[in-house]
Amino acid sequence: MTIATIQTIDTPDGAFTILVDGEQRVLASGWTDDADRIVGRLRAADRPTALREGETDAAAAARAYYDGDLSAIDAVAVSQHGTPMQRAGWEALRGIAPGHPLTYAEFAAALGSPTAVRAAAAICARNAPALFVPCHRVLRTGGALGGFAWGLPVKRALLEREAGVPALV
Repeated sequence: MTIATIQTIDTPDGAFTILVDGEQRVLASGWTDDADRIVGRLRAADRPTALREGETDAAAAARAYYDGDLSAIDAVAVSQHGTPMQRAGWEALRGIAPGHPLTYAEFAAALGSPTAVRAAAAICARNAPALFVPCHRVLRTGGALGGFAWGLPVKRALLEREAGVPALV
């Protein structure tokens, strides 16, 4: 039996829920207060068998991020299971600096596969620990937002915050 801890905090972008394992590694997170939606971001084999509400170490980092310390999320441990390419992609996402988003084509090139733009987009789409693995920092060519599991208004607000521009309401 695996027991995970879940916590929801308030942010300027709405409720933000964090799911962590017994070692305080973020398994999944996102802008919702729906625990089932957060757990549903995980592959079936990786889902905990039980949840308990409680404090997570990652919550302090998320609050610090929203208070202006954009690097606070960088040191938060995450746990993701996937193919070697997915794991490399998720690690590469953590290296994208705030305020310097990449296009999906640039992200694919950074992964060593410049023609694998769809695969790069799929890596972003399958990213469960949102914010801590900042998939929101990848855009379509030309600067269009593209997709985001938590909605384009949240993605826009995160990017504006990271660019030093107040988020539009």
